[in-house]
Order: sequence, then C-alpha cells, then structure tokens
Amino acid sequence: MSRSGRNPDKRVRTARGRTASSNRWLERQLNDPYVKQAKAEGYRSRAAYKLTELDDKYRLLKGAQRVVDLGIAPGGWSQVVRKRAPHAAVVGIDLLETEPIEGVTILQMDFMADEAPPALESALGGPADLVLSDMAANTVGHKQTDHLRTMGLVETAAWFAIENLSPGGAFVAKVLAGGTDTDLLALLKKHFKTVKHAKPPASRKGSSEWYVIAQGFKGAE
Repeated sequence: MSRSGRNPDKRVRTARGRTASSNRWLERQLNDPYVKQAKAEGYRSRAAYKLTELDDKYRLLKGAQRVVDLGIAPGGWSQVVRKRAPHAAVVGIDLLETEPIEGVTILQMDFMADEAPPALESALGGPADLVLSDMAANTVGHKQTDHLRTMGLVETAAWFAIENLSPGGAFVAKVLAGGTDTDLLALLKKHFKTVKHAKPPASRKGSSEWYVIAQGFKGAE
C-alpha cells in the first residue's frame, strides 16, 4: 500500500465485453483514495473533496445563508454545503435525477432553459451568498467544440450569479484547461473584487478541469 492509499497491485479482471478504457476507468476508481474516503464518509462522489479543499483555502461557505448548486448531481457538493453551513438554504438544479438530500431543494430541469433561473430564484427566496457550478457540457470529442460548449455554460452561470448574488457574495465554476476566456474573465473582474483560478488536489492530475473563484461581489450595475 502506498502513502497515498493506492494499492499498486490491485488490478481489475478483464470482463467479457468490457472495453479497455472501461477497465482503466474501473481500475482507477478502485485505487483512488478519494473514492475510498468518499464511501467511508458518506459522500456521493469524490468531487465533494474538490469543494472541501476550495473552501479550506478560500472560506467560501463562511457565513453563507443561501447557496445555489448548479449541476448538483449526484449531490456531493451540496452534501459539503450542508455539513459546513448547516443553517444555509440550499437549492440545486440538474437535468439528471438526483436523490433527495435533507435540507436541499432540488430542481430536475435544464439550467439553460428559460424557466430555470426564475425557478431557482423562487426556490431560494432571496439573494444568494454563493453560486456554485460544477457543470460541464457533454463532450463530443472535438477539443475546441467541447471547450466552447462548457464555457457557454460557465458564462450563463456567471450571469446568473451576477443577477442573484448579494453584495460580497462569491461565484465558483468549473472551467477547462486554459482557464476562463478573456471576455468572461473581464466580466468577472468587473463585478468581483478578486478573481482567481485553482486546481484543488482532488482534481485528477490528468484532468483538464480548473476552477475559477470570484469573490467579493460588487453588485450588478
């Protein structure tokens, strides 16, 4: 057993009909210490530790009273919010079905639909202190197209945050390698006091994901 908790000798038996890539993914899951820790601590996904690590560094949940979780499924981030800010109202949205989480209002709908933002606003009952987005567009295998689709989601999430955050609030969103596009970065810098990029340790080294952290919302103009 290595110091990371990974067992280098643990291998997946090849099953009939299983692709090589499926075997690699399964082997990686079985040997991932974050996956093991998530199971032990009751989190629905290893992604919970990405938010935990970001919160440890940026104090995102300190004093938060209303939190929005965009792309909530399977629910790991909202579980962290409930643990670290137990009195906060939490509203999440995802096109995928998400098992209920105590204290969290979950909307199963497309965030990009016209009716989604007002539905979130109504469920939240007031301005948010934190808007989280772990959304990523379904990939098609074309790097530029995938990047554009994901950044379209991030931009829509950013505008939602700008229109719904309370002064001093924060916005966190997953972006791809290369960080935030120039126009979006300018938008965030206009409305937030600080804008940074981070790759939490829980993000796999081979992953292209980063996170943009915008704090100190100045207010919509």
